[in-house]
Amino acid sequence: MDRIGQPLGIMALAALGLFGGRALADDGVATCATLSMRTCPEPIDAALPPAHDMLSWDVNARVVGFRNNWRMYRGDVFHAAGTPAPLPRAPQPMPAVRYASAGNTHDLEDYIAHQRVTGLLLIKDGRIAYEYYGHGNTEHTLWTSRSVAKSVVSVLVGIAIAEGSIHSVDDPITRYLPELRHTAWDGVTLHQLMTHTSGTQWNENYADPASDFAKLTYCEAGQDPYPCVMRLVRALPRREGVRPGEVWSYNTAGAWLVGRVLERATRTTIAHYLETHLWQREPMERDGVWHALEPGHVDMGGHGFNATLRDWARFALFVERCGRLADGTRLLPADWVRRSTTWTKARGSVTPDAPDGQYGYQWWYSGLRPELGDPDGTLAVARESFWAEGIFGQAIAIDPVEHVVMVQWSTWPEAAPGHEMDEEQVLFFAAAVHALHR
Repeated sequence: MDRIGQPLGIMALAALGLFGGRALADDGVATCATLSMRTCPEPIDAALPPAHDMLSWDVNARVVGFRNNWRMYRGDVFHAAGTPAPLPRAPQPMPAVRYASAGNTHDLEDYIAHQRVTGLLLIKDGRIAYEYYGHGNTEHTLWTSRSVAKSVVSVLVGIAIAEGSIHSVDDPITRYLPELRHTAWDGVTLHQLMTHTSGTQWNENYADPASDFAKLTYCEAGQDPYPCVMRLVRALPRREGVRPGEVWSYNTAGAWLVGRVLERATRTTIAHYLETHLWQREPMERDGVWHALEPGHVDMGGHGFNATLRDWARFALFVERCGRLADGTRLLPADWVRRSTTWTKARGSVTPDAPDGQYGYQWWYSGLRPELGDPDGTLAVARESFWAEGIFGQAIAIDPVEHVVMVQWSTWPEAAPGHEMDEEQVLFFAAAVHALHR
């Protein structure tokens, strides 16, 4: 069993010179030294926006906040092993990319501007075809993932199942989290938790300052984040007349519990499990930091993965290889990626854009409106690709047929601004895959 006691608040920890067992700077902000990081991310900005206002930062504050997220919250480091697996460069330059959006034809430069891209990486057959950093970011920047982390946790669950720490996705989550008995989560399976079909009521509206997600954000920025989040999640009601498995509804509270199942089953944090089972085995280029609610004990499974652009890509390549390391060692069950991208058909998941469903084991299907058509076959790739997505434009896109991976960092003006920005991501990725196929 893990520790459930209330942690000291951030300022109290700072006064003691400790932060989850690590020293803090006098201003209560984590540093490379206090986190025992082997190399320091760049850039490090002097003035940081207030964490509790994350949903309402302007676009400039969001750049600073997202690349300093590892400093702004409690965190657990996942260390790189030393010598990274190489990401070779493609021998030829990136071919021209053209896509049509909102009645106009656009190119790569238009895409970077429209999407407020701060980092973009395109990889074909394991080779870097295009790499871009903007708004002061560098190859040493740790950028926060937002909900892309949900897909990372999903992969770690697959590894835990392969090694036997988790018995099955059909297990009730109370097998691992007995403290949730007699709550709305009782009777929910891990499969239902990962597909967001728990039937538990949750308001994810990022524009509503009174939403459950907004309350979660304030908990995370407060002095006692773990007990605050646990109280919020335990108190959630069940949706009236809805049984587990019947309705799809995106739910970050449930995603956090996926991470808690992983931590309880493996008896370690998400960050440490990632470090020992993947980060040092691939190996990755640089240390990363996972947002923690109680450092060394409880990480935030719904978001909070902070890593470099190339290391995001190395993770994506591991998934694109269906769970094999670069040396061929298999870590995931052979059918895990297929199962993860078998979209739930629960009510709410099936739409005109996604007639087979839009959500799997915390991976997305990103379809396109049928009326767009596909006269030259460019968009057919969208039917094969799958996505890890985070608010404000964070994304990993994987095409397993053409072996193309895209990683994108962005600072959209809104968390979820509507169909146009999402659609442009899919259109661009399809066009990029098409260009790289030639």
